[in-house]
Amino acid sequence: MKIEEALQYIHRVSWRGTLPGLERENELLARMGNPHRSMKYLHVAGTNGKGSTAAMLASVLRAAGYRTGLYTSPYILRFNERIQVDGEPIPNEALCALTELVQPHAEAMVDHPSEFEMVTAIGFEFFRRCACDIVVLEVGMGGEWDATNVIEDNEAAVITNIGLDHTEYLGDTLEKIALTKSGVIKRGCPCVLYRQEPAVEAVFESVCREREAPFVPADFDSLVPRYAGLDGQRFDWGGLKDLYIPLLGAHQLNNACNALTTIGVLRSRGWHIPERAVREGLAGVRWPGRFQVLRKHPLFIVDGGHNPQCLEALESAIRTYLPGRKLVFLNGCMADKDYENMFRRLLPYAQEFVTVRPDNPRALSAEALSHFLRERLGASATPCATVAEGVRTALEKAGPGGAVCACGSLYMIGDIIAALPAEAPLSGKL
Repeated sequence: MKIEEALQYIHRVSWRGTLPGLERENELLARMGNPHRSMKYLHVAGTNGKGSTAAMLASVLRAAGYRTGLYTSPYILRFNERIQVDGEPIPNEALCALTELVQPHAEAMVDHPSEFEMVTAIGFEFFRRCACDIVVLEVGMGGEWDATNVIEDNEAAVITNIGLDHTEYLGDTLEKIALTKSGVIKRGCPCVLYRQEPAVEAVFESVCREREAPFVPADFDSLVPRYAGLDGQRFDWGGLKDLYIPLLGAHQLNNACNALTTIGVLRSRGWHIPERAVREGLAGVRWPGRFQVLRKHPLFIVDGGHNPQCLEALESAIRTYLPGRKLVFLNGCMADKDYENMFRRLLPYAQEFVTVRPDNPRALSAEALSHFLRERLGASATPCATVAEGVRTALEKAGPGGAVCACGSLYMIGDIIAALPAEAPLSGKL
């Protein structure tokens, strides 16, 4: 099997409804010899910040000398990014071999697994073969019935910021969504929680009490921001002074607090993670597509935010890093998102809009989005037939001294990065 064949097979498997239950994933893994039972985990659930927090944790653990797996979704450039060991994506050869391994087991099942369930099983087997000491495992959607929740024990459940997303599956209130996501909390296993509104925190605290799981709110009070620029951020946290992360935005400092609190929990459970590893791990973390600077002349930033909380974080970052500047927004979004609220919030910062259609069946057309921006918001908007054309148009409209911000969907970031001119330097003043 070649990589194209492996990916074609994985992607052609479709969801078989949305009935709750882990039966399919459990059956598939049992047929494979239950590879997931041989490792320890950090299970990361939430609405926003899962990927960034997971990347921070994996980077610190790797710097501490542990063989570390990282499982995330979606990917930005290559499918292989979803399954990583020590910062390296699964090689094509391994992905092909493991797809061939899973295929007969999946096809022998009466109730065939979904694409996500298959990929999760491939990830577990790859992590087992790589003899990972620990795997940072990001939930796909929800928590209780997510395929990743087949793990029977974990070192900690790490909960990131909770927001309204996937409400048709998870519930239409923050409390309902929080209850679904609390399903990753195992009996007796610590739960580290990103600080948020009291009603949401109360849900997790109640579940922890019921399951006799230590409830550990992230220590936001110890955070002291020191510097924020387009080259990264510096901050103090408790007794740790002048920590650095290359990720931008105040919300990333909160995610770092969540990760640092989790590191403290791991230490209490016997993991050896020296201060040196914390510093190196945070400084070396890479997580593309989150207010990421891709080039400087003109300034070109991508951000995959796609729900109200993400847009709030994007607004905050624009005010912090680009005060008083007007931006050309390169936008695409899913048709089922609250795009009216999304783009109304961007309007005060906009010079004009360039619209594209992300590569996803649920995406809104460039023409429909452009029409909405002109007719409903009174904005200047230009639709483009392709993402590549959109990139060229946005760069031309911004000019050498301007700024472009591409946002609205993670699904278009890979195409944007591929379309940027190769001569975009990342040196000199921003």
